[in-house]
Amino acid sequence: MNNEEQNYEQSGLSRRGFLHGMGSAGALLGMTGMAAADDTPKDAGGKVIPGFEKNKNDPNAAKGWQSVSDRKVRVGIAGYGLCKFGAAFFYQNHPNVEVVAATDLDPGRCAALAKAVGAKKTYPSCEEMIKDKSIEAVYIATDAPSHARLAIMALEHGKHACSAVPAVFGFEAEDEAEKLFNAVKKSGMKYMLNETSTFHAALYEKRMQYQAGALGKILYSEGEYYHDGVGVLGSYNPKNGKIDKYGWRRSVPPMWYPTHATAYYISVTGGRLTEVSGLGTNSLYPVYKEGDNQHKNPFGSEVAMFKTSEGGVSRMAVSWDMKNAHGEQGRVYGQKPHDKKINGSRPPLPPGVSGGGHGGSHGQLTNNFIESILLDKKPIVDVGDALNMTLAGVIAHQSALKGGEWMKVPQYDL
Repeated sequence: MNNEEQNYEQSGLSRRGFLHGMGSAGALLGMTGMAAADDTPKDAGGKVIPGFEKNKNDPNAAKGWQSVSDRKVRVGIAGYGLCKFGAAFFYQNHPNVEVVAATDLDPGRCAALAKAVGAKKTYPSCEEMIKDKSIEAVYIATDAPSHARLAIMALEHGKHACSAVPAVFGFEAEDEAEKLFNAVKKSGMKYMLNETSTFHAALYEKRMQYQAGALGKILYSEGEYYHDGVGVLGSYNPKNGKIDKYGWRRSVPPMWYPTHATAYYISVTGGRLTEVSGLGTNSLYPVYKEGDNQHKNPFGSEVAMFKTSEGGVSRMAVSWDMKNAHGEQGRVYGQKPHDKKINGSRPPLPPGVSGGGHGGSHGQLTNNFIESILLDKKPIVDVGDALNMTLAGVIAHQSALKGGEWMKVPQYDL
């Protein structure tokens, strides 16, 4: 056992602690940050979880904000963990939200989440909370393997659902995608994926450029999510309900967690990644050796080339083992040059709602989800976007296992 693994084993994290620290949180490095306060989420080694660095709030974030409704959406939140993830997206601060319930599988963290978001009711599980008929919408910040199942259950109970990434997961991803899509279509409720890259300032600016027609067709795009070491640690194990070295994060194929990268085409254009050829490199970390692990995965890094619905090309890369490589970033190049006259600023936020972590994306995602309900409009990452972002990576991994064979990416659009 290496030092990193030993620190994890000795940390005594709760059932959801490490899970949300290294799973749902993702990573955005290189942001300008301030010294972390005592309550800043930290990993087992005592380091601030990437993406949760304390950032200076933009004093002009609420400038120009206008309320779209006087109504409050009744929200239930599932999942707290080491990153305090359920409370990190400012539902409790939004003027159009009443957080009525909270849940976490760990009783202590469930109580802490309820206190943090001001929820008067708590439930022992998300499944039980979903049955509460007074709740209109749920935010699912649980372990990755449960995202699709819980979102489907919420939709079937007539609730809007916002899920942490990825939308679907693992060997069951394609089957889950079909069920999730049908649940959204049948229910008529809103479904949104909380993909943080979508509201990165640079990506959003390109989105505004593209929508204004300034860039023309996107000829080439690329996205990257690099986070060394994340795949060698343990996490929540759905099979036994414990955090151990066989948890869902351990040895997970990089392209099963692709959305921080694939958003750099899909969230810019609203287009689709249609075909893929993927390659992987065998990891030097022992847990990946010859694919002798729970995910049958030998790869610590994966790179994929995609054909896009515009006829362009996109490169997406995810890595758990490249040294000196970190962060979520991308580049987008069109037929026409960037037009500086076009306003690419992110939308104003309600007073009291901060941009928050992951480059100021947290508050933006929450505000977009709530406004999609109030205004009956498409969320910025709807089910079609979410499934393309996720399945693009799942199929890329399958291609890598076959030595780069070109494969089609399933398409889902309402």
